[in-house]
Amino acid sequence: MAIAVVAAGAATVAFRPRSGVIDSAPASAQAYFSPSELERSRDYSGPQRALGLGGLAVTGGALALIALRPPRRVRRALERAGARPLLGAAGAGAGLSIALVVVSLPLGAVRHSRAEEFGLSTQDWGSWAADVAKAAGIEALLAGAGAALLIGLMRRFPRNWWLPASGAVVAISAAFVWLSPIVIEPIFNKFTPLAQGDLRREVLDLADRSGVEVGEVYRIDASRRTTGANAYVGGLGHTKRVVLYDNLIEGFSPAEVRSVVAHELGHVKHDDVPKGLLWIAIVAPAGLFLIQRLTERLAPDAERAGPSTLPAAVFSLALVSFVLGLAGNAVSRGVEARADAYALRLTDDPAGFIALERRLVTQNLGDPDPPGLLVALFGTHPPAMERIGFALTYAREKR
Repeated sequence: MAIAVVAAGAATVAFRPRSGVIDSAPASAQAYFSPSELERSRDYSGPQRALGLGGLAVTGGALALIALRPPRRVRRALERAGARPLLGAAGAGAGLSIALVVVSLPLGAVRHSRAEEFGLSTQDWGSWAADVAKAAGIEALLAGAGAALLIGLMRRFPRNWWLPASGAVVAISAAFVWLSPIVIEPIFNKFTPLAQGDLRREVLDLADRSGVEVGEVYRIDASRRTTGANAYVGGLGHTKRVVLYDNLIEGFSPAEVRSVVAHELGHVKHDDVPKGLLWIAIVAPAGLFLIQRLTERLAPDAERAGPSTLPAAVFSLALVSFVLGLAGNAVSRGVEARADAYALRLTDDPAGFIALERRLVTQNLGDPDPPGLLVALFGTHPPAMERIGFALTYAREKR
């Protein structure tokens, strides 16, 4: 555990930006949002957050039960699958993935119902269920392949399987980042190159001023699912791309869209996606070493690895990944803060940046100033009020 903590801490310190970030000036949510806007955002985001934490607890509890006190039927099924260890592990991994989707489905349905009620979701129940089914199928396929690979490594390298598993985690992560934009994401959305026009010219001009190669810029049909707006950078190598929601393109002002694009260009400029993979490469060996030790404690027959070992290994993987993910979130918040600072310097438009943050909160129904503990544990981005504070500092220093 100490090794894993030191590795995660060292990687977090190494990759959390120490330059290029703007200090956040104090800002009050009441100064930028009306009482009705704050009430509506918090009425939505508070219960949604509780439902999300509840879903985490339910899936974690179900996984712990299967790993530590498996029901008799589950235990017998895993024992029967041991006759063909790798194939049985693939089936067990896929089945476990589907089981976790099923136990979390009621809370997920409540979250969707509330999103519909507040006008954030544009999906009917049929469309929502189809998305859940597609995601569950993809997750089951990946879980089955991953389980077979894991058990294969455990059987081939019974004493030190953590070492080749670390290499596999890094390789799979890189492959996923590379392939996801062209294999997985198109299953759920339609991506079209941004049409010729003022916006495309402005995006390319910002990229030219940044001195970065953005790959392609895509428009995604997000409005078929949500009224919320967003943008992101994805892919690796020739699949690298900037993706803009159609809601953002059609509903936000040119100054607001420029701020979003400049923020995403900041990620490209600083190679944040490759650096994220490097962070995984540093943390993975210590994390997998701890996972192996936990698995050996929870499954005494781990040296004869088979499907019956899988629940303990997956529970250990989930537990360690959750803890290491908290460190990853700290890195992510710093990276996002640096991209915000980059956007402010590139556009030189703090007013447009503040307008963007206001619109994102009101349109996406986010909490502009969530509890600090939740931000520290689960936040991947700085809260909206902190981001507005970046713009206030920039505007003050510019004068």
